Amino acid sequence: MNESVDGSWKKTSCALCAQNCGLEILVNENRIVKVRGDKANPRSQGYCCRKGLNIGFFQHHKDRLTHPLKRNGNKFERISWDQATNEISNKLKQIINDHGPKSLAYVGGGGQGCHFEAAFGVRLLRGLGSKYHYNALGQELTGMFWAHGRAFGRQHLMAIPDEKNTDMLVSIGWNGMMSHQMAQARRHLKRISDDPDKLLVVIDPRRTETTRIADIHLPVRPGTDALLVRAMIAIILQEGWQNDEYIKSNVSGLDLIKPYFENFNAKAALDVCSLDYSQVREVCRLFATRRSSLHSDLGILMNRHSTLTSYLLVVLLTVCGRIGSVGGNVFPGRLMPLGAHSDERNPKTWRTAVTGFPAIMGVFPPNVMPEEIDSDHPERLRAVLVSGSNPLRSYADTTAYERAFKKLELLVTIEVAMTETASMSHYVLPAKSAYEKWDGTFFTWTYPDVFFQMRHPAIETAGEALEESEIMTKLADKLGLLPDLPTELYEAAKKDRMTFGLALMNYVQTNPSVANMLPFVVAKTLGPELGSFNLAAFWGMLQITPGSFRSDAARAGFATGPLMGEQIFQAIMKSPQGVIVGKSDTEKGLAELRTEDKKINLYVPELEPYLNQVTPEAEALALEVCTDYPFTLMAGKHFDHNANTLMRDPSWIPANSKPCVMEISPRDAEKLGIVDGQKVRVTTEAGSVETQASIDENAMNGFVVVPHGFGLVYDGKQYGVNVNVLTKNTNRDPIAATPLHRFQRCRIDTI
Repeated sequence: MNESVDGSWKKTSCALCAQNCGLEILVNENRIVKVRGDKANPRSQGYCCRKGLNIGFFQHHKDRLTHPLKRNGNKFERISWDQATNEISNKLKQIINDHGPKSLAYVGGGGQGCHFEAAFGVRLLRGLGSKYHYNALGQELTGMFWAHGRAFGRQHLMAIPDEKNTDMLVSIGWNGMMSHQMAQARRHLKRISDDPDKLLVVIDPRRTETTRIADIHLPVRPGTDALLVRAMIAIILQEGWQNDEYIKSNVSGLDLIKPYFENFNAKAALDVCSLDYSQVREVCRLFATRRSSLHSDLGILMNRHSTLTSYLLVVLLTVCGRIGSVGGNVFPGRLMPLGAHSDERNPKTWRTAVTGFPAIMGVFPPNVMPEEIDSDHPERLRAVLVSGSNPLRSYADTTAYERAFKKLELLVTIEVAMTETASMSHYVLPAKSAYEKWDGTFFTWTYPDVFFQMRHPAIETAGEALEESEIMTKLADKLGLLPDLPTELYEAAKKDRMTFGLALMNYVQTNPSVANMLPFVVAKTLGPELGSFNLAAFWGMLQITPGSFRSDAARAGFATGPLMGEQIFQAIMKSPQGVIVGKSDTEKGLAELRTEDKKINLYVPELEPYLNQVTPEAEALALEVCTDYPFTLMAGKHFDHNANTLMRDPSWIPANSKPCVMEISPRDAEKLGIVDGQKVRVTTEAGSVETQASIDENAMNGFVVVPHGFGLVYDGKQYGVNVNVLTKNTNRDPIAATPLHRFQRCRIDTI
């Protein structure tokens, strides 16, 4: 079912960030030659950024993998698929036989554009007895997921801003004009900014592209977000601005946490935050009395007190009655949850063997993986399967990762390009790119519409590359995880999907043990008929969607009953631009709550010790300037010229730009004797890099910035610096283990 035809515009989507904006691409001689935003895409409506317009560089480059490779000394040799899967499966069997299933981990989940791989990777891992799934979610979002899980009853329940109906949007740690993280972010932010009846408030240490269009900018001192939010809650409760009627009907536990705010010295706290009390007080009044909403991002999620701050933001929204309310923060519908609820209070939830961190949303934090490998623990990790991920550039503390990966007995990478991680692997298996296969994502950040787009193949496959799902099915077969499937299933698949569905249902009913391997079963039997293992898995998934989605789908006009899944499948297949597959019930904003009392639970005893620590006195002491590392580094920055590390070819960046530089304030530059463009060395506890300095009027004193997404080795040359060399993996959140990318102490030396 490959729809690739040269000389015509094809509808697709961007695979470089979680917004997956709709695109149209012109293909000529199997190359993407032009790109434009797809106005027919219901979610993005023609919106896209510079990254999406340059996906040709993502697809076509010199680092592309086209056939299986095996390490032979310091080089790779080409091998067949049979040899690769035979040898990998034999080595896996031996390692698990010798050391048990906890010696194996899977690093993957589809990244920003291709999520179908995850269904197969997780089941392959579980089939071998392990639960150690490491994923980029654990690098950024799991602290928020944990806090939401406590408050709302399920970790996958994210409360996002209802940006279309809000009268006041507060951005905290989010430069939406550059990082997007919301469908059509720039359009919505400008619309709110330009409307005299609406307010845009930005809380950010830096003067960013978003602060420049804001009505109010609170330049909070780096690292004091938790103190600020605690002060805001205190002001609202002390002034009596809370929504008592909402609290009485929808909230439990507020009485148990009120003492932490009622006598709190908010003015002293805001002095430590370097903010004006009267201005913050006015923001609190407006937030409590208007149709307000809130959007946080990596400035919170990768900073000091990350999980605690995410929890405090829930408290702030709740006391103002803004969760589940029109124009507030709402629960978006979803075709499938982005991850699994995994409460660490449940004894069945695994923890890492060495560091003791639990899975959150079903995934483990990449920040601890080096310690889980580089250890003498009897259950240390010895084999790692990496798929669609590049830990050696995407995760904190590259040096620790390199040291750990050298100790693995088996490292297998399934990837589109020869990444830094692939280059260290024992085996490298070529995957089809996002534009050579059927694939899609399950990001759910739209409301009230539930949107889904199945990306159609638009480019002919390079070499011997396969869908990740097919690669993992081959491995599952070789590992003996799949039974011999009956001929009847294959024959039914050749007829029609209704016949196949009945045959599959009968087979599973008589062989219930095969249920956990169902994606592999459907892929092996229906996949060849559809021309895609991913597409077969998607059809199977639609037959077992959760009841909440089926209600949303019915509101979008799909007929209820056993044929709903097939009806939705056909609608998606006919709509390469994507389709609205569901509509949330806007009249029941809190119906999604899964707490025992069906209320927002604000009392979280595990956070009491951390909340007690966030005081003006303690924070002032903790943030005192360190003699050895007198500056604070923001390791990572979103802007037009950085992207997913699969953008290997640096020529997508304009030749006259200087994207990978260290930004520093004029005062600090003068104090250090630095001139614009001068070479400097940035040093942290983790390591050091050399780069150019850029004197930036928008930079805060004592605060420097080095962007992420660089330090990639392309065509034998490294471009820019890898900021993850500077981020120590043990500097992390105590609950979720997310790294403190936005708060790394550093030293600046001239060269």
